[in-house]
Amino acid sequence: MNKADPFIVAGAVIAGAAAFYFWYWTREPPLPAPAAVSSTLPAPATPEPEAGQHFPAPQPPEPVAARELPALDASDRTVLDDLAGLASADTIARYVVPQQIIRNIVVTVDNLPRKSFAWRLSPLKPVGGAFQTTGTEGNLVIAAGNASRYVPYVTVAKSINAKKLVLAYGGLYPLFQKAYEDLGYPKGYFNDRLIAVIDHLLATPERAGPIALVTPRVQSEFADPELEALSSGQKILLRMGPENAAAIKDKLREIRNQLTGAK
Repeated sequence: MNKADPFIVAGAVIAGAAAFYFWYWTREPPLPAPAAVSSTLPAPATPEPEAGQHFPAPQPPEPVAARELPALDASDRTVLDDLAGLASADTIARYVVPQQIIRNIVVTVDNLPRKSFAWRLSPLKPVGGAFQTTGTEGNLVIAAGNASRYVPYVTVAKSINAKKLVLAYGGLYPLFQKAYEDLGYPKGYFNDRLIAVIDHLLATPERAGPIALVTPRVQSEFADPELEALSSGQKILLRMGPENAAAIKDKLREIRNQLTGAK
């Protein structure tokens, strides 16, 4: 797990990117490493996702649907303006990296089901606070108090209006699709990938009680090989604590229902 300290998972409510929503409110710093690691970050991997059910992108209401969107690389101001209707100015200024917002969201969403992602491409600013552990090597676990650090974020996430979030996303969808194609998926649909990623996160296994850690190399890992084999996004949910993870999963289900028209 990475040493750097910039991670939150789920929803700064930007243009309805539901997985961006996941990123924003559960973002958490990586586990501490006993030694310095290189700051060199890997380029995002972009293998073609497996084909699955196609979900048409949500259609925004008029007059949003009729507005002319800017070019993708000139869209940050439009995205921030749309964000203003979904989150406070203080929240936006505190958390959102105001450059290449949509491209960074798309990369992050695409990489959450993978083993790692490019931290430098996070759509959000780093947050403070140390990841809390207790015990010593051979008996090291995630501290129970670590979960309390995310309660304020989860509380806000629970208050987000999923319908408004998805409508905003639908209004900007052509830009998300363009960014997805530029990422290396000329025949894919970002909305399908978004829903697949939400489903992947919802499938995160649940663990009650302390989760054991080890440091066999430079960086800390889950002691359970099955947990260590999970994706970066699923590990984040586990590290938040079961109550926080359950709340985020509930919100992701709401968003998914809005995206698919499910009742």
